[in-house]
Parts: sequence; structure tokens; C-alpha cells
Amino acid sequence: MANGLPSTLPGGAPTIRELLAAGERSFSFEFFPPKTPEAEEVLWRSIREIEQLHPTFVSITYGAGGTTRDGTIRVTERVAQDTSLTPLGHLTCVAHSRDELRSVIGAYAGSGVRNMLALRGDPPGGPNQPWVAHPEGLNHAIELVELIRSLGDFCVGVAAFPDKHPEAASLEADAQVLAAKAQAGADYAITQMFFGADDYFRLVDRAAALGCDIPVLPGIMPVTNIKQIQRMAELTGMALPAEVTDRLLAVEDEPAAVREVGIEIATELCERLLTGGAPGIHFITLNRSTATRQVFRNLQAANVS
Repeated sequence: MANGLPSTLPGGAPTIRELLAAGERSFSFEFFPPKTPEAEEVLWRSIREIEQLHPTFVSITYGAGGTTRDGTIRVTERVAQDTSLTPLGHLTCVAHSRDELRSVIGAYAGSGVRNMLALRGDPPGGPNQPWVAHPEGLNHAIELVELIRSLGDFCVGVAAFPDKHPEAASLEADAQVLAAKAQAGADYAITQMFFGADDYFRLVDRAAALGCDIPVLPGIMPVTNIKQIQRMAELTGMALPAEVTDRLLAVEDEPAAVREVGIEIATELCERLLTGGAPGIHFITLNRSTATRQVFRNLQAANVS
């Protein structure tokens, strides 16, 4: 039971909350809605490849400014209806009124999706701009968690930040926000991507000291493009340790070598996280599953998956 409500979906399908509580290591994969027919083909090929790995769940991201809302809902619904996978639908506060948010939640529920990731989202003007809430909307992910949980027995995940949210005053203040989201009804957290295992473990320890003991899944993406990862770090405030960039820059003129080193770095990080007690790994795929599947196979070969 959770908050006095049954912990399974109608018909007995398990929630992510229940899958994590079962104690087995969780392996999940994140995709984003395609913008072209060609990208749609790539996405569904990747999803079918991932389906063969029997992941705990797959998630479909919600674009900046709510721009991919319809695509996110459509892909999430299709995953729920046409595959054997457990889908996690993303939801953000950006540019949405409360009524619009209720409508999205209803659309998910109507297709049998009961697992949602509640995010405030980036400011409408971009990651480095001031946050502006919709005049009839929500200001914080905590409010979104509360709204989702008020509408039914949904399983709710939230974001966590090993490198600190860009707007947080301190690492401690950031941990307090995570604890507040758990208090509001969040069942687990997924981190923004990162490269420092110690940063992850320190985040978990800070949260635990505040009484927050929800599972925190590390978000990991194998680097296959140096410029892309540098740009992501610039936008999100994610730390890029010298030991990571030095290894990648040493082979920057060889795309195949960059990919190979990126997979090695991701594998080593995942091994350390799992050995140290992380409940699983959430792979960020950018809709091409080859690199993440290789990391997963590496973990299997090393007997840490």
C-alpha cells in the first residue's frame, strides 16, 4: 500500500514503485518524441531492440517549453498498447495551466499509463533564463507531484541533481527540495546525467540525512559526440571531470574511438554505481540504443547487472 492506495494498476500490472520495491536491479531507457518520419523509424527500431532486454521501464521525454506534448503522449500511449514494456510518461509545468496538466494526466490514464515523471521543466526562454510560471499553472515540481497524486493512484517519479540544480542555492538546499518532493508523494527519483560517482553517493547521503529514502536511479548517457556533451554541460551545469574530457579529447579526431571510449567511461561509472549500492541505471539513449545496449552487455559480462 502507498498513501492508503493499492500499489498496483488496474488488472494487476505493477507500477515502477512496485518493480523497484521488488529489490532487483532496475535498468531503464529514455527516449524522446521524433520530429520526422525517418526519426520515427529510428525510435521504434530502438524501442524494439530495447524490448528484447526486458528493462524495468522506458520513459518518453517532454520537450522544452512543452513543445512535444502531443508527441510524448502519442509515443507513450503506443508503448503502453503495442509493446510489452512498462512506459513512464514525462510531464512538466512549463507553459501549462492546471487544467491542461489534468488533461495530460487524463490522456495518460486513458491509455493505461499510471507511471509519470513530474518535472518543473526548464524556463520557457531556455535553461539560463528566469523561471516564469503559467499564470494558471504551477511553480514547482512539488505542486505537480501533489496534483498527480490527488487525481488517482499514480506512481510518481521526480528529478534529482548530483551536480546541483542550476537554480539551487547550495547542494544542501537542493537535497531539501528532493526530500520535499518525496514528502509530497514521489515514489522515486531519476537523476540528471552526470559523470562523478561520488557526486551521486553524496546526493543520496544528503537526502537520507533529511529522512528521504526513496530510490534514486542514476541517469547515465554514453558519450558518442564530444561537442554535444560539452553543449549539454554548458546548458545544464553538469560537471565534466578532467579525467573524462582528457580521455575523450585524446581521440577527438576519431569518431569511432570517441564512441568506444565513451562506452568504456559509461561502463566503468555504472559498475561503480551498482557496486556502491545504486538501485539500478537509467540510460539516456537519444533514440539510438546501440551504445547503451553495449554498456548493458558490458555490465552483464562483468556480472554487475
